[in-house]
Amino acid sequence: MTTNKPADSGDFRLPLDVKPTHYDVTIKTDLENSIFEGVVKINLDIKKETSTVVFNSADLKLNDVSLYSDELKISQVDPSPSLDDKAERCVLSFSTPVPAGSKATLSIAFSGELTGAMMGYYKSSFEHDGTKKYYTLTQFEPTAARRAFPCWDEPLLKATFAVTMISRADTVNLSNMSITSEEIFEPQTTKVEDPSLEALFSALTTQDSPEAQWKISKFQTTPPMSTYLVAYANGRFAYLESSYKTTPDVIHQAQYALDIKAKVLPIYEEIFDIEYPLPKLDTLVAHDFDAGAMENWGLITGRTSAFLLDPEKSDVFGKKRVTVTQSHEIAHMWFGDITTMEWWDYLYLNEGHVYPEWKVHSSFISEHLNDALDLDAKLSSHPIEVHCPDANQINQIFDSLSYAKAGSVLRMLSNFVGQERFLKGVSIYLKKHLYGSTVTEDLWQGISESTGVDVPRIMDNWISKIGFPVLTVIESENSIHVRQDRFLESGPAEEKDNETIWAVPLALLTTTNNKVIIDKSVILDTREKTFAIDTSKPFKLNAGTYGVYRVLYSDERFAAIAEEAAKGDTVFSLSDRIGLVHDIMALSKAGFCKVSSALTIVDILHDEKEDLVWDSIARNIGTLVSTWWEHEAVVSDLNAFRKALFVPVVKRLGYEYSPSESVDISQLRTRAVGQAAVAGDSAVVEELKTWFAEYMRTQDDSRIPGDLFRTTILTAVKHGGREEYEFAKALYENPTTSPSKSIAAIMAMCASQDEACIKDVFTYILSKARTQDIIYFIRGLQINFRTRRSCAQFFQENYAELAKRFEGNFSLQSIVSAGLSGYQSSFENLTKEEDYQQIVDFFKDKDTSRYNLALSQTLESLCASRAWIKRSTTNIAEWLSEWKKGSLRSSPPQ
Repeated sequence: MTTNKPADSGDFRLPLDVKPTHYDVTIKTDLENSIFEGVVKINLDIKKETSTVVFNSADLKLNDVSLYSDELKISQVDPSPSLDDKAERCVLSFSTPVPAGSKATLSIAFSGELTGAMMGYYKSSFEHDGTKKYYTLTQFEPTAARRAFPCWDEPLLKATFAVTMISRADTVNLSNMSITSEEIFEPQTTKVEDPSLEALFSALTTQDSPEAQWKISKFQTTPPMSTYLVAYANGRFAYLESSYKTTPDVIHQAQYALDIKAKVLPIYEEIFDIEYPLPKLDTLVAHDFDAGAMENWGLITGRTSAFLLDPEKSDVFGKKRVTVTQSHEIAHMWFGDITTMEWWDYLYLNEGHVYPEWKVHSSFISEHLNDALDLDAKLSSHPIEVHCPDANQINQIFDSLSYAKAGSVLRMLSNFVGQERFLKGVSIYLKKHLYGSTVTEDLWQGISESTGVDVPRIMDNWISKIGFPVLTVIESENSIHVRQDRFLESGPAEEKDNETIWAVPLALLTTTNNKVIIDKSVILDTREKTFAIDTSKPFKLNAGTYGVYRVLYSDERFAAIAEEAAKGDTVFSLSDRIGLVHDIMALSKAGFCKVSSALTIVDILHDEKEDLVWDSIARNIGTLVSTWWEHEAVVSDLNAFRKALFVPVVKRLGYEYSPSESVDISQLRTRAVGQAAVAGDSAVVEELKTWFAEYMRTQDDSRIPGDLFRTTILTAVKHGGREEYEFAKALYENPTTSPSKSIAAIMAMCASQDEACIKDVFTYILSKARTQDIIYFIRGLQINFRTRRSCAQFFQENYAELAKRFEGNFSLQSIVSAGLSGYQSSFENLTKEEDYQQIVDFFKDKDTSRYNLALSQTLESLCASRAWIKRSTTNIAEWLSEWKKGSLRSSPPQ
């Protein structure tokens, strides 16, 4: 094979001269030798007369390439295909052009290595009964199907797929569809009717033992679908109810996720009025997985932490994670699978049916909406819909904007038009485009049809334009004047960056005769507008915090809203209180108000009873501590403030969990103990250390509540020494440790204050840690103030190895970038003047094409944080000084 570049390699989209309609894919998996080989036969519609065929291929050896034309009745070969490594494309050239309007069949034999790359067709390992074992699975999204078999690897080029797998007889084969036949290979009796497969089968050996025999598994043909959704796997898997599969060592932890699947699937069928169309829906749990999970049609895959729970000791956080992940991936069986719209995600509408006590509508604000707003508040952000010229760009847009902002915008639209009518429109959209590819306009048409609302007029700028607005409210006696401008974390936007006018659903809350009235019909679709209301009574924009924007009031109005909100749900809801805390802290960072104003809001809400409000408070105080981490006096006073807020909650709720108590109480206890421990409260720290000491002595962790395990082990190692550190490391290395405890052990290892232990962590990351876990180590080292700078240095010194290990994966950009995937980057906390230039200089000679967007976001965050520190350090110190004097509500007793 030659590697000459085709002339048009700058264009990463495939030419449309031919279009695939069906693939017959035969894959032989050799686990012992870590290789795979196969043959793909692709049915083609010839759209234009052509003598060349261009398709995607990467890291594969290709041979026996032939093209048979139905009309010409001839088969042509290209003995020397031309491969463009950069564009990951192969060009075949034939002497006789194939006529337009005809059909042809392309046949290609291929082979490749099974590596631990966590993309394409790769291998993973687990340890069971003291023995290390291997299995294989696929991860094709967004553009890695080409690494498993030659194909037209673009989501719009849908086709049907018939998969045949050849494997050892004692292994299990899985794919998108159900198995139609399975037989042991016998040279004398197994019929090989396709001549192109003869070489593949003739190489198979035959012996009597099952582990040496080969078997052939044939799967049903799929409906039309994109290549990135094709999936198959081979290994010695165990299963529950033939629907939930993983390796035998962890199968006992899979029941909860299976139960969630059984609950959620019929809810989606009812909501969308479309039955799940495939004969089965498996979930395969992998020990090595780059993303969290993947929505392969009929065969969901994902990492252990996304789907497994210790049935003996699960915590609410773990249950939420598994529930949301499973629900999220099942939603894709309709959105992204039945119809291809990449950015549809976080279908918040459904999860309330499963666990209403989790208050998912309100938790969405902190977990998704606020993350999206934080990332979208940068000049280096991007629209939800973004042109992706190449695979590097595609990987980069899997961030909070492709997910959380898209979900937030749809949530805002649903609130505006009404949820029932919104869902009806979604159903109309799905039914019109079954198995088809869609654009945003198709969804807007479905919702317009069900609601009578001109949805494109309202929504287009939210999807196609970068950023979101801040609404500035100026009051008079009988009206409010509202103006919209683009919100940036760095401060007021310049005119050139402030051209978009959004159609903003205001959800205006007013009160009349002690009754709350929410007008959802009001829209601000101009730069500014005046609305008549009685400002002597409580009012608020963005009731329920459904809007994708921030609202700026005067300090007096902010305080008045907080005073009313502190009374409970009589006027302002739980979601209003959560949004209030996030808004004012973000506004203070951008310089629209002072940090002291934000801290005053927290002080007013200090008697709050709802965990989700405390969650927003904890997140934002944590942001302040993390930003001012090199200002010792400020951090000390903020931690004193944090203890004053959360220790009384610990004393009120205690450490004991009861099955009869509400989820809200359980989560509030977990949060309060965690915050008190992080702030260094001596009584809480000693209690947790006592628990952990007993665990180390007896190997029995029954005294430690499941919800407090992570806080306990992290606190014990942070305030302990080498013995505690080694215990955490052994826990991580133990193959029987549950995923949540394994991650807790990583975070604990990284929390050590012991220099020898810290040195050991950095060595351990590259020598023994699973590649998928490196991101947890980076996060833990960034949380630990003692290792923040050495973590950035470690990244720079080992950049070449890290870049190689994460080549083509999602994770490298998450390590580089602030805010992606909820993780902390290697650099985001380096806020000294000289840090910025040092980071720029380091990346100057690097190929940043895989993460240039993420790097720009990180650098912009550093500038914003540095400006925030410069502008607000005195203001924070003065407020905390007043608080220490006892003049505020949450002040400690004098």
